[in-house]
Amino acid sequence: MTLNYDGKRFHPVEDSSADPSRVAVYHQDGDLLWGEFLGGKARRGALTGTVNADGTLEFAYCMVNEDGDVISGHCASTPHLLDDGRVRLEEVWERYGAHESSGVSVIEELPAEIPAQTVRTGS
Repeated sequence: MTLNYDGKRFHPVEDSSADPSRVAVYHQDGDLLWGEFLGGKARRGALTGTVNADGTLEFAYCMVNEDGDVISGHCASTPHLLDDGRVRLEEVWERYGAHESSGVSVIEELPAEIPAQTVRTGS
């Protein structure tokens, strides 16, 4: 599956409802992937990793949550194409350190017509 994640915006899938206040924006250059996310309990987060030839993702992430805790971890994501052409990612994640945890979550590409909270880069 050949996918380009550059500029794609994703949100968590919960009860089949889009929550545009929780958003991740992905960027891609060749096999290099990076992104930013915020919303929900994450005040700010970043990820960096790679895109494999089959479209799967491997990345590390770090974030600051609403309590000011700094959390880091690893994620492996498997893409699935939806009937309308958007991408759904099944994420197998693991958190390290004092916030050690693991699980599976699902995020889905936001349709272009749904505005999302702006994720600021830089400052």
